[in-house]
Amino acid sequence: MCVQTVPTSDGAELAVYLSGRPSGVPVLLCHGGPGQWDYLEPVAELLPEYSVHRFDQRGCGRSSGPADYTVARAVEDIEDLRRHWGYQRWAVFGHSWGATLALAYAWTHPSRVDRLVYCSGVGPGNDWRAPYREAERARLTVEQFERRQQLEQADRAPAEEIEYLTLCWCTDYADPETGLEWARHDATNAPAKVNFTANRQLSEEAYAWSAEDVATACQQVTAPTLVVHGEADPRPSWNARRIAERIAGAQFTEIPDAGHELWRENAEDFAAVLRGFLLQA
Repeated sequence: MCVQTVPTSDGAELAVYLSGRPSGVPVLLCHGGPGQWDYLEPVAELLPEYSVHRFDQRGCGRSSGPADYTVARAVEDIEDLRRHWGYQRWAVFGHSWGATLALAYAWTHPSRVDRLVYCSGVGPGNDWRAPYREAERARLTVEQFERRQQLEQADRAPAEEIEYLTLCWCTDYADPETGLEWARHDATNAPAKVNFTANRQLSEEAYAWSAEDVATACQQVTAPTLVVHGEADPRPSWNARRIAERIAGAQFTEIPDAGHELWRENAEDFAAVLRGFLLQA
């Protein structure tokens, strides 16, 4: 893997990670959060014959500001990366919040996207949020839920931050016990602090989009599109399916026995679906 820094048009420095075959078809992977860092190396490893590009979004991980945390600026950061490498078109994959970002890039710059993968996204509008919270709550014990609420309001010490992130992330998995282990590992080994300012500002902006706004914008997407979702993701798959219904010719696939991070719980099926889509003529 090659690590570089790429400047943006407004002076940010984005940490980027390159892997795969340099002469291969270019693919960009967009991580979730918002406010986190790249964690998509396992996805990149599924695509060894592609030229795979990953990055930490601005103000997150190893990337710097300015702290312009808007969707428009995040989309422009992707376009700055494309211009830097000189690609006319590339495939764009987004996971979770990154799926929202990848979709916004595809409807803003449709001529630059060869293929779009919307992975584990929340879908349009806001009616997904109540069933998501209900499903998430069901995966925590009473004690875990109360402790998370307590920590959310606290000025957290480093050990408490690890505990808080563990309780936030463990509900993403089909198997709660395994999920708790993975979440604790990820929180303990986090390469940076979560940028909660970016998280709040970008989430609030995206949540303000109505389902009608998203449906209209999706009409601008011209790339072949895959919407892929885990059957056990607490974010409801029926709302992710709505994205596929709003993009002409889009494909929707659910991965069995998998939650939010499909490559962790069912890598075989996820890899088959992802590679099959990218390899389509």
